[in-house]
Amino acid sequence: MQKTKNSIKIFAAVIICFSFIITASAANELIPLGHTTGIVLSSDGAMVVGFSDTTLPSPCKAAGIKVGDVIKSIGGVPVHSNGDLRKAVLASSGKELTVEYLRDGKLCSAQITPQKGENGEYVIGVMIRDGLAGIGTMTYYDPETKTYGALGHGVSDGETNVLIPIEDGSLLNSTVADVKKGKPGSPGELIGEYEPKNSFADIKKNTDCGIFGKISNEAKLGEGMKYPVAAKEEIKRGAATILSNIEGDEVREYSVEITSIYFDGEKTKNMLVRVTDPELLAKTGGIVRGMSGSPILQNGKLVGAVTHVLVNDPKKGYAIFIENMLDAAA
Repeated sequence: MQKTKNSIKIFAAVIICFSFIITASAANELIPLGHTTGIVLSSDGAMVVGFSDTTLPSPCKAAGIKVGDVIKSIGGVPVHSNGDLRKAVLASSGKELTVEYLRDGKLCSAQITPQKGENGEYVIGVMIRDGLAGIGTMTYYDPETKTYGALGHGVSDGETNVLIPIEDGSLLNSTVADVKKGKPGSPGELIGEYEPKNSFADIKKNTDCGIFGKISNEAKLGEGMKYPVAAKEEIKRGAATILSNIEGDEVREYSVEITSIYFDGEKTKNMLVRVTDPELLAKTGGIVRGMSGSPILQNGKLVGAVTHVLVNDPKKGYAIFIENMLDAAA
């Protein structure tokens, strides 16, 4: 089977690195993972990421639809993909259609009249996203409930930065083929390979604090030791380690320092960490895209996961409290 290479697009000054439970773990102990995984999501509806109104005004834009809205149906036909939308518009023969869409969790509707484009086909002047694929890192696994958490931040559309509402998704077995080393002003990335049909877990939740689901094939995880879960009040500034997969399928432990703790900060930016491990710095320059979700250990406990890299100083990055991930998984 041919392997597919993919990586996560990054657009902000502080870069999201990428990682992914269905039910909250009631256990006080979890297995930290640190292994990369291929991530494939299918959107629950079609997310609007732009308008194609270069040759004629966009009917969707004129009707008040905005970038980030999620089209759920058109002309009474459910929309799950670009193909569903296109078929319904072509079948309209230019007649007015009712479009139902989600905006900030509220179902809205608008009347749209398709127009003929340059090729003579009817169009509504909208560009949509109906799925996403990339590489991220798994944070933890609960062998009691067979659930996992990854990334430490949500999967958002790269154009709109809007959290993608998912219909379904899966995690795929992956390896790291190469590393683009990070430099100040130029974030690095893990170049991952994964097999599109080699799934070992589903994705049921995409939240601001990570993606979550259930493991269907435990053999893909290997063996790991359980660690107690740390309350945020137990976390201290100072030495810690991260588990990360930056070469092949090997997960190794690297030294870092927790330099700041933000108890009232953003959901995914609760700690600032600095990579101190000479080997990791030599290979990656610090934190790179694809390492999001790498678990952080301190004083024998699982305390959180890496979430972002600082663009101008890739030796540093933000991390989330493990408590916040477990709350989001509930």
